[in-house]
Amino acid sequence: MAELEGIRERRRNRFRILVCIDGTDASYDGIRFAAKIGYRSECDIILLYVRPIDQGLRSGGLQVRVARENMLDWGLELPGIRNLKKGLDILAGGEEMSAHWTSFTSHTDTWNDPLGDNKVEYRHESGKTIVLKLKTAPDPASGILDQYELGPYNLIIMGAPSRWRSEASSFFNVGVTQKIAMLAPCSVLVARGHGTGNGTGYLICIDGTRRSLNATRRVAVLAKHSGYPITLFCVATQKNKVATAVRVLEKATEMLSKMEIEVAETKVAVGDPTEKIVEVSNDYSVVAIADSGKKWFHRLFVSGVAYNVMGASNTSVLNVR
Repeated sequence: MAELEGIRERRRNRFRILVCIDGTDASYDGIRFAAKIGYRSECDIILLYVRPIDQGLRSGGLQVRVARENMLDWGLELPGIRNLKKGLDILAGGEEMSAHWTSFTSHTDTWNDPLGDNKVEYRHESGKTIVLKLKTAPDPASGILDQYELGPYNLIIMGAPSRWRSEASSFFNVGVTQKIAMLAPCSVLVARGHGTGNGTGYLICIDGTRRSLNATRRVAVLAKHSGYPITLFCVATQKNKVATAVRVLEKATEMLSKMEIEVAETKVAVGDPTEKIVEVSNDYSVVAIADSGKKWFHRLFVSGVAYNVMGASNTSVLNVR
């Protein structure tokens, strides 16, 4: 127990990214995005593939010992392994992991599944870690949320789904990306176009609340470390609130200046926040919005700007928690 708590404490001092992959092109966009923002030595990247319980093992008559051994040297075409291997190739730039990396493997029995949970962990001499995790669960969303509990993680990256449902439908009809966006305790990024979008830079949306300003600090640090210019954006719902929006932007700019973070531009728009954010989002690589802070069962019935922008925008959207 003390050893486990020690591991969790060390992880709290790292920036940990959980990238969920399912073999779609969109999920590989998420890996490319993670590679862009997670290249620093203090950042760890965990690639996760969730497979259904007992898929193709008992029915296929495979020997579990052989399956595990082959999985660890990437010689067996089990569901998820080829996807994790491709993910590692993307992170490594197509090159073999060098002598500066040391690998470790581990296995955990779970769900009475013959293969269970397996992972390969690569540790660089700088302290950076890349983990490939093949996890067993009843469904992908449950597996991702269970993995978060083994974290902690600072950010979950998901590939954009082909269709975005309404908030209530995303919970009851089990849309994986939408469900994680609603239920995950940490920030969630829906990646489109691996962080390049149709433009460059981070569009950080603020409304003057303490939650929004705290999110702005965190996203601005991420943008600076990733080398992206920052634009601050505030939407006034009515024309008579434009002056207030301008003051919010001035306050945020001053706050970041004290952190030695430069703001490239500030913008104000008037109208519906979701519509206006989506309208300008294609000019940026990432749109960042603070989560509403509502509990998930409130979000089922009250639309949130961050959630709605996630579904409507054509660029990557970061819901900051």
